[in-house]
Amino acid sequence: MPDLDVLIEARRAVVDGAERACSVGIRDGQVVAVGPDAPPVDAAEVVQLGDDVVLLPGLVDTHVHANEPGRTHWEGFDTVTRAAAAGGVTTIVDMPLNSIPATLDLAALETKRAAADGRCHVDVGFWGGAVPTNRSDLEPLWHAGVLGFKCFLVDSGVPELPPLGAADLEATMQVVAAIGGLLVVHAEDPDAIGACDADSTRYADFLASRPDASEASAVARVVEGARRTGCRTHVVHLSSAESLPVLSGARDDGVPITAETCPHYLSFTAADVRDGATEFKCCPPIRDEANRDRLWDGLADGTIDFVVSDHSPCPPDLKDRAAGRFGAAWGGISSVEVGLPVVWTEARRRGHALADVVRWMAAAPADRAGLARKGRIAVGNDADLCVFAPDDDFVVDADRLHQRHPLTPYAGRRLDGVVRETWLAGSRVDLDAAPRGRLLPREAA
Repeated sequence: MPDLDVLIEARRAVVDGAERACSVGIRDGQVVAVGPDAPPVDAAEVVQLGDDVVLLPGLVDTHVHANEPGRTHWEGFDTVTRAAAAGGVTTIVDMPLNSIPATLDLAALETKRAAADGRCHVDVGFWGGAVPTNRSDLEPLWHAGVLGFKCFLVDSGVPELPPLGAADLEATMQVVAAIGGLLVVHAEDPDAIGACDADSTRYADFLASRPDASEASAVARVVEGARRTGCRTHVVHLSSAESLPVLSGARDDGVPITAETCPHYLSFTAADVRDGATEFKCCPPIRDEANRDRLWDGLADGTIDFVVSDHSPCPPDLKDRAAGRFGAAWGGISSVEVGLPVVWTEARRRGHALADVVRWMAAAPADRAGLARKGRIAVGNDADLCVFAPDDDFVVDADRLHQRHPLTPYAGRRLDGVVRETWLAGSRVDLDAAPRGRLLPREAA
């Protein structure tokens, strides 16, 4: 019997935070050897990669809406994990909405897991949800393996997951802190959000209705709650750079808080959004160029911890494409398949290396979600890999994406970097074969 199932000899690989030549030995789906030279052992398969590609750890996207069960016509585990695999993402974490039921108790979690079982082309973990009425369900969900709890401070857009008021947020933080959990917060302040005319096709009207102040006040409230309770807390899809000083100061004080942003906030600006182009609508919104530059600064200095997609699809009719009304359209951007080239295109322009992108899109989200065997090419980790050609480019064709609906603001955009192969647990992902993805429990600390 050979010593290894696979030996990958990469002239370029991102390992230990740097790009270098590396050989990776794989056995039983795990990395068992990482070194500068090929180990003197037999392997059933030897893969030699050329100079034009870089071996990356599979990306970890902790902010994905699969929408199954209940709204599978919006997306579904089969299509979203196909898209993830095609984009070099080997682990996703599913949000507790917009499925029906939302993942608010053990029965809903089991319903969600049953819907996903056997349909996933990559590994899938699950967030639970936190609402005003389910605090007694949080500890059972935690022990059942959810990675943490998502809550909203503003209307979520669906009735199944209502927001937490100020008192509910404090009480929920106390419960989550007591069990050692993680609270994941959509931080916008409903009192600072204005009305947007449902018939308006002007992006400026929608942007004005959700100003920087709506995020700044909500993030400040979350920071103070985390400071008082000691609750491990994470701010999702930060769009406004106005909150960066508050987050940085809290981290300096030892408050257990982290934050993410998304490819669309790092790529687009408000000037890119034409009136009526509702495929760009998301909450919180895409802001101006100066704000985008400050988000990149926050990512570079570590105030923003990582980048995930917030892949939030819906059928085209819910985007109100015919009328182009920002006030009426569903807010959400589909990007799990193109997130890596989107971020790499802008990152390399700003002088960042692929090792930075790997930290932002693989290692850091895996760490925050408690997925210890993900996000790095390291001995003992799952052999989840991405073969990436950083100097190739392509134009996004929405009809060729693997998500359920061919609707994305990236359509027609030229991006740098092409995913040549994705490996899951030591084998290439074949989207024409039976799905091999696993449903991930939370790993013991």
